[in-house]
Amino acid sequence: MSPYDFGYSAFLTRSHLILFVVFALLAVITWRRGWRSWITGALTIVALYGLAGTIVVHQMLGLNKPGELPTPQFLPSGSGRVLDLGAGSGRATLMVALARPNAKVTGLDLYKGYFGIEDNTPDRLLANARAAGVADRVDAKVGDMRDLPFETGTFDAALSAFAIDHLPRKDIPVALNEAARVLKPNGQFLYLGLNSDTYVRFVFPPLHGHGFWHRSEMPDQWRALLTGAGFDVISLGTQPGTLWVLGQKKN
Repeated sequence: MSPYDFGYSAFLTRSHLILFVVFALLAVITWRRGWRSWITGALTIVALYGLAGTIVVHQMLGLNKPGELPTPQFLPSGSGRVLDLGAGSGRATLMVALARPNAKVTGLDLYKGYFGIEDNTPDRLLANARAAGVADRVDAKVGDMRDLPFETGTFDAALSAFAIDHLPRKDIPVALNEAARVLKPNGQFLYLGLNSDTYVRFVFPPLHGHGFWHRSEMPDQWRALLTGAGFDVISLGTQPGTLWVLGQKKN
């Protein structure tokens, strides 16, 4: 059970648990009825896969809880204004608000279309902020990351988690340039995107190689994109299911 409602589809959050329950019951039934052992064994293997997948999705990938800030280098002062581009239901917004208790975070999203979140609304993000106890430091705004409704030099840091890479390829540099525009000098930008690692390949085989930006050359591509938008890449790395790249705006 989680106090949060991030609205991710059943395919992402419950399919492995359903698989475990169904095939575990079938395995018990075939065992009790004395069916051939290979049938029970095959059903048990599928059930164990479902159990393992459930653990990976909810413990390793943490889809039912706020994200974990991948690097202490992001907003090391612990305070300032932060913009979350493509905030959705707020996992990354809460990630920053919880890890940086003196920061104020604005979550921006178009709040239309479907990207794995059902009924995506600003109210859902704000409800999750209340559940996390950070509602006084979080706000939600409807807007397009390619044309940000903020003045130049408004924010100390910005990030985009599993969002900016969903734009058409030609629009990604536009959004990054907009992020650089609204950042103060030396402001930081943190990119987080899907990394088709062992965890993702195990639990979501259809997502393996998902999209142009999720291939093995992705780190070099994002380094080049951030550099082209006027950022110095400070560091990059991975965490389960995620590649992250941290840049700092050049003076």
